[in-house]
Amino acid sequence: MKLKIENLSFSYNCIPVLDNVNLETSPASITALIGPNAAGKTTLLKCIAGILKPKGRVLLNGRAINNLKIEKISSYIGYLPQEGFSSAALRVFEAVLLGRVHSLSWRISDDNFALVSQVLEGLGIDDLASRYIGELSGGQQQMVSIAQALIRRPEVLLLDEPTNSLDLQHQLEVIDVIREVTRKRGITTLIAMHDLNLAARYADEFVVMNRGKVYISGTSESVMTSEMVRSVYGVNAAVYMDDEGVPQVTPKSSVRRKKGGDCYA
Repeated sequence: MKLKIENLSFSYNCIPVLDNVNLETSPASITALIGPNAAGKTTLLKCIAGILKPKGRVLLNGRAINNLKIEKISSYIGYLPQEGFSSAALRVFEAVLLGRVHSLSWRISDDNFALVSQVLEGLGIDDLASRYIGELSGGQQQMVSIAQALIRRPEVLLLDEPTNSLDLQHQLEVIDVIREVTRKRGITTLIAMHDLNLAARYADEFVVMNRGKVYISGTSESVMTSEMVRSVYGVNAAVYMDDEGVPQVTPKSSVRRKKGGDCYA
């Protein structure tokens, strides 16, 4: 399903956070949403997911959806926020089943039970089904969160820093799963990320946010430049292609740091 954002703007208490954002993403692809803190990435994801009500339009295959009720929007869009599970009293199977809450009744159908088992097996975490959330590692909890987002069979998947606080191994495992699911199911996936090198390795397209606006968008080769890193992140960096032709960023210094001194401008 093709996701398109037209002239999206949003303010918190009259303070502008998003300013006329426009972007397009494609099915079976990963678009990395990158930019510094307070660039508007999380707010943009919440606007697309229907949690916030912005000005402008969110379109799926040309149909505006942002005026629909959030229950209807969530049937198309799966959203995984930064915050993890707040309750350790749930077992994994129960937590994933809650992802079907919009379609559950007092009597849970055999189809819903089967669907949970299918999703857990597909992600390779079916052995965790009976364990409590609080017993899991951070990487395992993130996999369960992804399962909960996928259980609704979304056509668009929004992920806000899915590798946050994970070690390198679990970062790679989580992003590998996201890429595999995106390709196999033909999902349109939009991921807010901070790690530029991880984004460059996994994303098909990039949208760079800065101060609530789209600074630049395109492929990794066109977006990942030393000029972009300096302008958006305030960092002097070397950008080079690795052996696989993937751009890599090596930070060198803050542009605010005065040459030859410890003071800041």
